[in-house]
Amino acid sequence: MSNSNVYLKTARYGKDLVRLMRVYREPSGVQRCTELTVRLLLEGDIETSYTKADNSVVVTTDTCKNTCNIIAKRSQNVDNIEVFAQEITRHVLNQYKHISSAHVKIIKHKWTRLNVNGKPHPHSFVRDGEDISTTEVDHYRAGDKVTIKSGLDKLLVLKTTGSAFHGFYKDEYTTLPEVWDRIFSTTVNASWIIGPAPASALANIDFPAIHAGVRQITTDTFATDDSASVQATLYLMEQQILAKFPAVNEIYYALPNKHYVGVDMSKFNINNTGSNMEVYHPQADPSGLITATLARKQPAKL
Repeated sequence: MSNSNVYLKTARYGKDLVRLMRVYREPSGVQRCTELTVRLLLEGDIETSYTKADNSVVVTTDTCKNTCNIIAKRSQNVDNIEVFAQEITRHVLNQYKHISSAHVKIIKHKWTRLNVNGKPHPHSFVRDGEDISTTEVDHYRAGDKVTIKSGLDKLLVLKTTGSAFHGFYKDEYTTLPEVWDRIFSTTVNASWIIGPAPASALANIDFPAIHAGVRQITTDTFATDDSASVQATLYLMEQQILAKFPAVNEIYYALPNKHYVGVDMSKFNINNTGSNMEVYHPQADPSGLITATLARKQPAKL
């Protein structure tokens, strides 16, 4: 079947949900582990595999899976997910000349070293939270250009005071009361962009330090800011991140406002309101959702 009025606009394919655990064993007996979920997608001169049933241009998705595992075996950087992702994309572009770009997405699952008798255990770990680190690396043959979008996701935080919300716009649909003290809870989803830049310009960036710094700024600001709104606290986080990390071109946050409402005990002649509010009901939904992106007017010079 042929139709001259249509064309294949985009095409990518590869392997998703490649799960791997990399263990590093030091001569001292200390071991490190990193668990990842990897996606590798390819783009290039592959149109005929769609339009002509020509499989000769197809690097199989099974090969994509094997590539992730073999590069992990050879790499000393699996825990540095931006660098590991670029090792994969570099291999793809070197190996397959008809591929014009490679795209890797990595989720890094949390394993924290256990303390036993007050000391770090050499080979035992615990998952002490569901928050994850992420990266998406787009690597293009043209100009050897790389764009990196990394993130922190599923970080659940809560504070029981130090948050208010009043002075907001009111009309005939407004029923929300003003509050000067409330519980503030959210699940942090943050992402930041580095590049586009030549791969060589990214070689000296300390990616783990950016991950750690974003997390620290996020939690410190959340805890210490006398929050007038989620919007104001979010913006304060973003300002600090761009000030501290010159390689970051823009930073995005999505903060769902997880509501805790006071339980009505008036039928029992119990005052659970205002400064006497001590029992709350966690409200699953609906929730507010506050998002923003803060960007530099001039991109970072790498």
